Amino acid sequence: MISIRKAIKSDVQVIYDLRSRAIIEKCSAYYSKEQLALWTQGGVSDVLVQDIIETFYVSETDGRIIGSGKLNTETGMVDAIFVEPEYFGRGAAKQMLAFIEKLGKKHGLSLLRLESTLNAAPFYRSCGFIGDKLSTYNSPRGICLDCIPMEKSLVKYA
Repeated sequence: MISIRKAIKSDVQVIYDLRSRAIIEKCSAYYSKEQLALWTQGGVSDVLVQDIIETFYVSETDGRIIGSGKLNTETGMVDAIFVEPEYFGRGAAKQMLAFIEKLGKKHGLSLLRLESTLNAAPFYRSCGFIGDKLSTYNSPRGICLDCIPMEKSLVKYA
């Protein structure tokens, strides 16, 4: 069974390592080796540590962190949904996204936004996000990646 909780400082390196494994495993068919290397190189910055403590959540099963997710409750921006490769396709990402949607509603958000990697866009569409236009994501690390801006309304229409 998967449970979700707020990330804490001791989760930082685990989340960072999980992120790197997920990127290498799932994005290699969509991005160059150079992009993947830039995306996953380096260590954990103080800014990232603070960001994780303040805005990240983790998925756990049997006491092991298997996924992460982040929501900026002021802007509605979703980020950092990563799952351990061995848990791909088992519902962990969908459960995290559902949790983030509930969190967004709790904070009065009417819209969630994200910048999907090319490989993840079908997943987000299956969860109700819309968007097809190709854009460029410029990461804080200086890497440029093709992405698809997407959004999902949290408002139910009668």
